[in-house]
Amino acid sequence: MRKFANNIFRWYYQRRFSQIEQFIAAPYQTQRSQLANLIHAARNTEWGKKYDFSTIKNQADFARQVPVQNYDSLKPYIAQMMEGAEDILWPGQVKMFSKSSGTTSDKSKFIPVSKINLKQNHIKGTWDTMTLLYNRRPDCSIFSGKNFLMAGSNDSYPPFPETLCGDVSALMIKNMPYVARPFFEPDISTVLQSDWEDKIDNMAKVAIQPEIAEQIKMVGGVPTWTIVFFRHILEQSGKENMLEVWKNFETYIHGGVSLAPYREQLQELLPSDQVNYWEVYNASEGYFASQYDLNGDDMLLLLDNGTYFEFLPASEWQSENPIAIPLEEVEVGKNYALLVSTNAGLWRYLIGDTVMFTSTQPHKIKITGRIQQYINVFGEEVIVANTDQALQATCTATRSIVSEYTAAPIYMETDQQGGHEWLVEFEKAPESLPEFKRLLDENLQKINSDYEAKRYKNMALKELELHALPSGTFLDWMRRRGKFGNQHKVPRLSNDRRYVDDILEMLR
Repeated sequence: MRKFANNIFRWYYQRRFSQIEQFIAAPYQTQRSQLANLIHAARNTEWGKKYDFSTIKNQADFARQVPVQNYDSLKPYIAQMMEGAEDILWPGQVKMFSKSSGTTSDKSKFIPVSKINLKQNHIKGTWDTMTLLYNRRPDCSIFSGKNFLMAGSNDSYPPFPETLCGDVSALMIKNMPYVARPFFEPDISTVLQSDWEDKIDNMAKVAIQPEIAEQIKMVGGVPTWTIVFFRHILEQSGKENMLEVWKNFETYIHGGVSLAPYREQLQELLPSDQVNYWEVYNASEGYFASQYDLNGDDMLLLLDNGTYFEFLPASEWQSENPIAIPLEEVEVGKNYALLVSTNAGLWRYLIGDTVMFTSTQPHKIKITGRIQQYINVFGEEVIVANTDQALQATCTATRSIVSEYTAAPIYMETDQQGGHEWLVEFEKAPESLPEFKRLLDENLQKINSDYEAKRYKNMALKELELHALPSGTFLDWMRRRGKFGNQHKVPRLSNDRRYVDDILEMLR
């Protein structure tokens, strides 16, 4: 029976792959069609009337008539929607909102999730991920067993209880198609618990039950919390690694942050080269991309899922009236900030993520960081992709493992040279911390020529400073900030010292 079920899913994925091939073959027509559908659907909303959607005929009209938006500019409209108002950013009443970690003046952002957006974007994205995985690994048997999902929680919105707010993963699980539910663990009430420490503990108890453990084929979740989950399982089971607990395990689906700083930890926890690592780009705002090749480190942009994409060149990031470009104009190897218009009522919305195209045939991307997460005090233009890569190379050379890190500038003063300060938490510390620091600085120079130029003979920048933090520091810090859970990630870089100084003060 299990083999039969897996074959049915495989048959469905084969059919869906032919549709994916169609948008790969006609990417620009697909995106123009997505925009036309969105404009037509929202033409009679408050937003559609304000920006005269009925007169928009093409991409150029859309870019000319609708300014680039951020959360603060959409917040008044979203607030109305959360209190039950209809036809504001999207037709009808939107009753679900994904809660995202706030990077604006608010602690949290609330992103609208319409019924069609949940079904044709978020949930469809999970099916597309399985489609691409099964296409590359026809021997997959994920649906011949059970699969574990890490998720947040959701709750009603106190001012208007009909509105449901929560982590987007929780909204997806709560609305999971019935055909898929028998293949997932744990039960929905457990996975939607709000207390993360209790939830992980309870999930670990389920995960080590022999009748369930032998069936687990896949797990999905942010690397940080997946590793915490694995540690709980090993502590409760007394086993050395996860493959001693889940003997038939196949695939880890991950996203949210780069896997690079976590890869060695995960390989120790999952010690087999037969385990598939599959990356997805599933943000609160939408399910945008999925890994395309088995051993690739980039993702296929999903062009037919109710999202119209635009891209903001780096030269426009600080502009008061930024000019974005459509998919037709992107170039491989350049950094862009991502703009999305979605079937939930986001319009030319600046997510904050930055991406780089690795290919335009098909359109594949890497996430390179966040607009707010960079260091450029001295013109060095260091982004998260640089620091992740330098850290991975350094860990490999020193046989060490880093669990978390953050970095910030050291400002120049009369008696102090400028530089970068790193706070690093090790899973496995290097034999020599000074050697680790030296190699990290050298590797960052190899990756980023602007940083290398500023470091030349210590003329502009001194060698980076590095502090090894006690185990658990970052989790404690996130807990104190009220950002303890699946949708919250440690900020890697900051162009000011607020995070670094806050952590150092906590330790004092």
